[in-house]
Amino acid sequence: MALPLFVRWFREIRLGDIKLVGGKNANLGELYNELAAVGVRVPDGFAVTADGYTALLDAAGLRERIAGHLKNIDGQDVHALAVAGSAIRAEIEAAPLPAQLEDEVRTAYRALAGQHGGLPSVAVRSSGTAEDLPEASFAGQQETYLAVCGEEAVLRACRRCFASLFTDRAIVYRINHGFDHLAVRLSIGIQRMVRSDLGAAGVMFTLDPDSGFRGIVLINAAYGLGEPVVQGQVDPDEFWIFKPTLGLGSGAILKRVLGRKDWKLVIGSGGVPERAPVADEARGRLSLDDAEAIELARYGMAIEAHYGTPMDIEWARDGEDQRLYIVQARPETVHRATRSSRLDVFALTPGHGVQCLVSGKAVGQAIGVGRARRLDDPRDLELFQPGEVLVASQTDPDWEPIMKRAAAVVTDRGGRTCHAAIVSREMGVPCIVGTERGTELIPDGGEVTVSCAEGETGFVYRGSVPFERRHLDLATLPTTSTAVMLNVGNPDEAFRLSALPNRGVGLARIEFIITNTVKAHPLALLHPERVRDPVARATIAELTRRHASGAEYFIDRLTEGVAVIAAAFYPKDVIVRLSDFKSNEYAGLVGGRDFEPVEENPMLGFRGAFRYCHPRYREAFALECRAMRRVRQDMGLTNVKLMIPFCRTPDEGRHVLEEMARHGLRRGVGGLDVYVMCEIPSNVLLAREFAELFDGFSIGSNDLTQLVLGVDRDSELVAPLFDERNPAVLTMIAGIIHAARNAGVKVGICGQAPSDYPEFTRFLVERGIGSISLNPDAVAKGIEAVADAERRLQQ
Repeated sequence: MALPLFVRWFREIRLGDIKLVGGKNANLGELYNELAAVGVRVPDGFAVTADGYTALLDAAGLRERIAGHLKNIDGQDVHALAVAGSAIRAEIEAAPLPAQLEDEVRTAYRALAGQHGGLPSVAVRSSGTAEDLPEASFAGQQETYLAVCGEEAVLRACRRCFASLFTDRAIVYRINHGFDHLAVRLSIGIQRMVRSDLGAAGVMFTLDPDSGFRGIVLINAAYGLGEPVVQGQVDPDEFWIFKPTLGLGSGAILKRVLGRKDWKLVIGSGGVPERAPVADEARGRLSLDDAEAIELARYGMAIEAHYGTPMDIEWARDGEDQRLYIVQARPETVHRATRSSRLDVFALTPGHGVQCLVSGKAVGQAIGVGRARRLDDPRDLELFQPGEVLVASQTDPDWEPIMKRAAAVVTDRGGRTCHAAIVSREMGVPCIVGTERGTELIPDGGEVTVSCAEGETGFVYRGSVPFERRHLDLATLPTTSTAVMLNVGNPDEAFRLSALPNRGVGLARIEFIITNTVKAHPLALLHPERVRDPVARATIAELTRRHASGAEYFIDRLTEGVAVIAAAFYPKDVIVRLSDFKSNEYAGLVGGRDFEPVEENPMLGFRGAFRYCHPRYREAFALECRAMRRVRQDMGLTNVKLMIPFCRTPDEGRHVLEEMARHGLRRGVGGLDVYVMCEIPSNVLLAREFAELFDGFSIGSNDLTQLVLGVDRDSELVAPLFDERNPAVLTMIAGIIHAARNAGVKVGICGQAPSDYPEFTRFLVERGIGSISLNPDAVAKGIEAVADAERRLQQ
């Protein structure tokens, strides 16, 4: 019996066989053969080689006809492109398969059937010989057919796969990337179907696909077949898993985000995929449990280690055997290289009267401005003009010819690993997915600003909003002896900011997390029965309905926010300042007015260390402690250090430390450092006593200036008097630096002044400050100012 010419089993394929079986099949063969030993499951199957595609073209005499159809096609004339593509596909689908090719496919399919006790349902996937290359992602350019059952159906799917090499989107992609149409060949993968229609499926990246941060595995998951997740048709669940602490199991999960998942794709009658509703109970819970998410993350890390590069992976959970499988893997193409030393930083120019139309998940960190163009069908491409903002319900590969010409992309549906997100990242186009109502609320033809520069959430604003774009060449920044750290409050920006030069985080404010993620007053969460406003009570009930209690809700949300910041900078120190709201600010939280006093001067009232131990707030402070203990102990993020704000006396400090110890946060145990803010003159005058209690000081220049000069920093009337460079303030700062150095404890500064005044930075360096924590937008100038001051000292 003659050896097969056109079929290779996965067990016979390795990564070096791309020219024969295409990128997708070569990767599947590599996974099947090399990673089974570490427990990575890949469904068995076989490949129809690219030689089979060549044999089809030669037997049917198609080469000349294809070349004729594509003559003068440049991708710009969408009508001519559509006509040519349709004609080529029709001719390929109508051509009979060469007899030996057909016979080999039938024989291999029967053998697969014999392994599984009957005619197997298979996935028939296209695998181009230029696909999944490190320098270009052809993912999604060709077709996939799922739940194909029976020899005739498999052969029909093979012809359609071969034809899909000439979809409109594939033709345009090759034109744009300089690939010869006839030099790119197509292989087909025929793989046992994982019954994820009865389970779940999704996508996994072994890095953060927006920032390129490599410390996490990002998993998107939804019920049913995986195509709706890939194409952005559903809003999936998300899991952020921290690689360095993966051995802690569920403790490595930094964040879980519940998606809507209101429908799923299942295998219908006749093997045709169709939509089915997701039951309310299932919709309200995550489609993976923690153990499954961790198992997938381990698969991802094993695959990344084998390939030596970040990976883009598709997975599926079989609803029959309840096992997890890897069904596709390719090198991630946007961030696979080492992080660039050049950063483009976008920021909206502060102003008034900006109207937000919709928001969703931000993809990338850029800003785009243009006229909005709502499109329902990619066949309306001729309506789209270069530089417009594409607004669509979702995108798939058919949309790519216009996405590359867009100033930005906005979709109603999709997660951060959907088609619109992946392609937008590759093209460098700002994109917001999952807006839900973007196609309804964004006026067609109106100018809009699409901002992805404000963290994980992206915003579409009416009109052209001014913004700045700055280029930072990090390679040119000098190295300093003084530690330059960052002030970070927004977890959504942490991964991006970690790429800036830094020695850690000198101030992580948890007020941002409480305001934007928790949203409700901690005591209102603990005692919702005491909240008098019915609207506030309803809001609290909605916020906490998926949690065992209001306390667990608060702890979960605060834990996630702090953990993301800590992971972004791990293993560098992240100094987390415990809450420093004033009573009027606490009152602004949902339900807060029922628990806060009304004070004439909240700036000098019920705040900071005094609040933590007071009977009126003590049980709420316990929630903060429990969250910080979870971050450090359960999640292994021991780089988190804690800081106590507005501590008026050493006795207050002592009481706070005792309260923290009651909740498992004992200074010195497990490497826990506890710092105190230096922002009150008493902190300077009693520096030696404070140094005996704490591991160091962090100077809060805003409050210290206010209290030294007797100037209310919230008052516009006396604002001209507020100046951190006043000699009295400088004397205080010099005093605390001197006292801390004499006591052998650390001293740094986290106030606003170093970010605003280079001369203030020079003063700090001259006095021997240990660290300076800067706002991210000031880090480049701050490093240069520190380096300049250090040079002067050496002269």
